[in-house]
Amino acid sequence: MKYIFEVTMKPGFSVEEYARGWVEASEIIQQSAGAKGTFLHRKIGCEDTVLAVAHWQSKAYRDAKDDSRSDKVKAILARHAEVVEVKVIGEYEDPEWQVLPD
Repeated sequence: MKYIFEVTMKPGFSVEEYARGWVEASEIIQQSAGAKGTFLHRKIGCEDTVLAVAHWQSKAYRDAKDDSRSDKVKAILARHAEVVEVKVIGEYEDPEWQVLPD
């Protein structure tokens, strides 16, 4: 499943700063059972916004993760709460249909 959200930086905070924290926290969170990777996509034409995608084996695994187990993750999330706005897009199952190039 994919957990997808859009993150917009508040003035004075850059996408690069956010990405550093994202990578640092993700390296810890990805040790959770069922974690399958994370991705940041910069929004075209909007330098202060990214689409964040967390890939999990299932919604149950994502819901069971425990961010409170790491003081480092808690600190990063607390800092980001002050300097970004997060809009949850939603939770999506892995694709049922795909069209891939030959």
